[in-house]
Amino acid sequence: MRTATAIIDLIALGNNYRKIQSLSPNAKVLAVLKANGYGHGLELIAKALPNADAFGVARIDEALALRAAGIERPIVLLEGFFAKEDIDTLVEHNLQTIVHNEQQLNAIIDAKLKSPLKIWLKIDTGMHRLGINPDQLTQFYQALSQSVNVQKNIILMSHLGCADEKNNQATPKQVALFNELTADFSLEKSMANSAGVLLWPESHYQWIRPGLLLYGVSPLPMDTCVDGIVPVMTLQSSLIAVREITAGAAVGYSGAWVSEKNTTIGVVAIGYGDGYPRHAPNGTPVLINGRCVPLIGRVSMDMITVDLGENSQDQVGDVVTLWGKGLPVEKVAEFSTTIPYELLCNITRRVQVQLAQE
Repeated sequence: MRTATAIIDLIALGNNYRKIQSLSPNAKVLAVLKANGYGHGLELIAKALPNADAFGVARIDEALALRAAGIERPIVLLEGFFAKEDIDTLVEHNLQTIVHNEQQLNAIIDAKLKSPLKIWLKIDTGMHRLGINPDQLTQFYQALSQSVNVQKNIILMSHLGCADEKNNQATPKQVALFNELTADFSLEKSMANSAGVLLWPESHYQWIRPGLLLYGVSPLPMDTCVDGIVPVMTLQSSLIAVREITAGAAVGYSGAWVSEKNTTIGVVAIGYGDGYPRHAPNGTPVLINGRCVPLIGRVSMDMITVDLGENSQDQVGDVVTLWGKGLPVEKVAEFSTTIPYELLCNITRRVQVQLAQE
């Protein structure tokens, strides 16, 4: 009997990567692996993408874990480094870093390094999160390009804030500003995230930075189809109990769901201790034996309950799919009033990881 298990399909991952390449054939791919490869396994995903031009992570510990696993491809710290003491580590392990503030700039210039760093200079074009102000570009670029601590081929980048909204004019404004700011620089550029790859070809430049799309999940609204993209993770568990209940019976903590008729309920060995969303409401779909049945009652730490129906033929030990092939994680996220990113990244350590059979 299977307990909470994340089945990872590396063939689907490779297919997704090639599909992304086909959407931007002239761009290099920085594959985003932060948050444990969006819950899929940091080292596992990196090793399955040997042709990626670079990998992107959020924290230096993620980068060092990849190096320890034998990954030799370029690795970029997407938030940059947090302390000047980290700079020697970047050099030692051949890590690239984004620069987005004055503290990072000064730390690099003042350092005594054995070899120069590869720098991605981030410009804020309207998202107002990370990035230097547009009027700082000349100052930062000159300081970096004149430093012996910096490789000469700096990459200019920005980040799209509303790329998943096809009719939002924020993205064309960001792209136009980025083009204006960087027009006089003969440097490689990067702007497109997953949604940018799909909807905004003018943002592709020389580097694209897909994340969610790599893992077979659409960054776009639910009613938008993305052909050729297949889920890499299928989260499954098993029925551990099947019980008949009568009309009026309350199920779960606080009796949060009461049956309106005689029915059969199933108990599934998964809960918020595995990363399943505690706030998933009654009616959230769960896939059992080829049909979707509704979640009922509150999600517990280790279990959920589902309404199998009065004439259910389901049995203890039957496989249950929480999301993945047959049940898109986007739909579960929609019911749970969250986003697929959160569901995937919240997978906990006790969930077993298993490779899909070819």
